Amino acid sequence: MVMRKFSPGVVGVMGFFILLSAFAVGQSSAQKDAPPDVPDAIQVPAGEEVVLYTHASGSQIYTCQGGAEGKFTWILKAPDAELHDRQDKVIGQHSAGPSWKLKDGSEVTGKAAAHVDALDPDSIPWLLVKVVSHTGNGLLSSVTAIQRVHTRGGQPPAEGCDASHHDAETKSSYTADYYFYAPAK
Repeated sequence: MVMRKFSPGVVGVMGFFILLSAFAVGQSSAQKDAPPDVPDAIQVPAGEEVVLYTHASGSQIYTCQGGAEGKFTWILKAPDAELHDRQDKVIGQHSAGPSWKLKDGSEVTGKAAAHVDALDPDSIPWLLVKVVSHTGNGLLSSVTAIQRVHTRGGQPPAEGCDASHHDAETKSSYTADYYFYAPAK
C-alpha cells in the first residue's frame, strides 16, 4: 500500500469536495417532486410516486377532417413539444403516439385513461395517461402513468376547417407540465 502525504490545503480542498458531493447526492434524493393537486378523475393509483417532472413547450398539430353528417372539424394529429427540466434544459421530446422520449434513450408510449377540462377554456384538457410500452433504459424505463396538468393554449382554431380545407393542418402553441410516475420504492 502506498501512502501519500498531502498538505493540509489539499486535504481541506479534497474534504470540501467530498462533502459537497455527499450534499449534492443527498439533495437530489431529498428533492423528489410532489404530485400536483388534481381532480380525482386524473389521480394516479396509490403506490405510485413522481420520478420525473418536465415542462413542455411546443404545438398541438391538428388536421381538418370530415365527420358525421358532413361536418368538418379539427382532429388532433400529434403533439410536437420539447421537454424541459426544472433548470429549463431540454431533456427530451413529446410527439405522436403519444410518446415521450428522453435524451438518455428511454421512451414511453401511452394511452389517455381520463381527462378533465382545463381551468382555462382556451387550453387543452388535463390528462391521466397510462403507459402502454417502454423502449430503452433510463429515467422512463419504470414509468407506469403520466399526468398532463397546468396546460396553457393548444386548442384548435374555432374556424377554418371546412370542405375547402379538407386535410389542412394547423398548429396551436401550448405549454404543460408532465409528471411521470413509477411504483414507489
